[in-house]
Amino acid sequence: MKIALLGFGKMGQLIAQLAEERGHEIVLKHTGEGPLEDFKGAEVAIDFSTPESAVDHMKIAFAHKVPVICGTTGWLQDYEKVCAACLQEETAFIYASNFSLGVNLFFELNKKLASLMAPHNYEASIEEIHHTQKLDAPSGTAISLAEGIIDESDYKSWALTENTPSKNVTNELPITSKRQGTVPGTHFVCYQSEIDRIEISHTAHNRKGFALGALIAAEWILNKKGVFSMSDVLAMKA
Repeated sequence: MKIALLGFGKMGQLIAQLAEERGHEIVLKHTGEGPLEDFKGAEVAIDFSTPESAVDHMKIAFAHKVPVICGTTGWLQDYEKVCAACLQEETAFIYASNFSLGVNLFFELNKKLASLMAPHNYEASIEEIHHTQKLDAPSGTAISLAEGIIDESDYKSWALTENTPSKNVTNELPITSKRQGTVPGTHFVCYQSEIDRIEISHTAHNRKGFALGALIAAEWILNKKGVFSMSDVLAMKA
């Protein structure tokens, strides 16, 4: 498989290493310098760039009939436009706030727990911890967790808070974001009552899981058309 890497920071470099170990060829390493014009025969593009450049990258890739795997977060206000561009060009697209296979299983566990907890008198909250170079807060992973809870409960929205409130009075699901050292990513989902506390968590030990999941998604999307998710890749949709 011939891969175009759009963004060649730490994640892009790790994806390149793993891709070559899996027998793939990196035909383009776009660092953000200069125009993105020639995809050099790439069969798929993987974008881990910046929120400011990701949308343009994806639209250009679609125009060249190159499917896109996007792990860049912070641009979702344009998600519907990007999906429309993909469908118009009759190619394929997967966005995930986190491509780690473990995190995507954690997303499903989170939804199931939310549905079980909804009838009971517990207050939910989310806490996420990332490295200090993380650009967006809350993380895309935390937002995905929040959306999973909102879909299965009476919460109407999420709100970023400095300190998780002890009493939720608004139907807003609180998210606390912390930035510490070089932490790859840790996420906690907590249900609190006067009687007890239930908590699930996911801790990434390194970035390898993110890179490997993106490559698995890229391998899966070849010769497909449409907008998909990691639930499709992992066959978790009913």
